[in-house]
Amino acid sequence: MREEERPGIRRLPLFREMSEQTFGTLMDVSYAQNFPPLLDLFSQGQNADFLHVLIEGTVELHSDWHGRETVMGVVQPVSAFIIAACVRDGAYLMSARTLERSRIVLIPADDLRHSMRRDADFAMAAMDEMARGYRVMVRHAKNMKLRNARERLAAWVLRESTHLGGAAGFVLPVEKRRLASYLGITAESLSRSIRSLREDGVRIDGARVTITDPARLTALAGPDPLIDDPEPDDRHPPG
Repeated sequence: MREEERPGIRRLPLFREMSEQTFGTLMDVSYAQNFPPLLDLFSQGQNADFLHVLIEGTVELHSDWHGRETVMGVVQPVSAFIIAACVRDGAYLMSARTLERSRIVLIPADDLRHSMRRDADFAMAAMDEMARGYRVMVRHAKNMKLRNARERLAAWVLRESTHLGGAAGFVLPVEKRRLASYLGITAESLSRSIRSLREDGVRIDGARVTITDPARLTALAGPDPLIDDPEPDDRHPPG
């Protein structure tokens, strides 16, 4: 691992409060690796051998069942993901693949658990990280179950705009088919929703999103703090 990569990892909430000795010991047994685009990092059902920390690139978390696949989340740097499986020494519930060239630090799960037993601050940070992840998933489930396809897309556009500082336009961060999967709708339903949103203040041309009427978009999305407000340190869909 590059020495200059350690400060970015240290600043993550998971590692911020641990002792210098624990952090140093954990980093000494970890290693960084570069991965090409569209490479499978691990598959659901495999035992969780490593905590992954994304330094550069983008990683998609996805699941499949009986030939169907769905996007569970997209991870962007600098972020740790799949901590719950590592803490429980269990199987991955999701698969992961790179969407672009990515650099990832791999922390052995055995050493991770050993460090948590020795460092109470680290254990508390891990508990907080898992609690945050749980709350993110509850918000996502409420969004899926309580909103229709148009409302989900409108809420997603509004959240993305807010995340970008209230931007009136932005480029889709993922392909439309992946966005549709994350929103729990078909590609056809996404296309219909995109067309219909022109009447509600959003124009999507290719990968370009333009908010033409923020008030109408907000009225359709109906932002709710118990669904849409991000958890602390929540940057993107959960990993």
